[in-house]
Amino acid sequence: MVLEAVTPVLASLAADTSLVSRIETPADGFGNWFTDMVADVNNKLIGADEKIRKLAAGEAQSLHEVMIHLEEARLSFQLLVQVRNRALEAYQEVMRMQV
Repeated sequence: MVLEAVTPVLASLAADTSLVSRIETPADGFGNWFTDMVADVNNKLIGADEKIRKLAAGEAQSLHEVMIHLEEARLSFQLLVQVRNRALEAYQEVMRMQV
């Protein structure tokens, strides 16, 4: 059984700068992620509203597509509300802690 040295593995990792830069850069915070999710959910809700308007005007091709977009927007909104609720509960729990 031949054992390889550790240094070539480390050297190959150091040579791949994209991996190193991803590791060294700090991840976006929860606030940035939540802001992006709010914008994404808002876009889905606006898109679903537009599909409903087209359906009412008789311009929509498929009722199934409209319902799928509407359900996707609804589920995205419910998920966002649950994440907000959990974050708020965690914040309130931290604020109740005695220092």
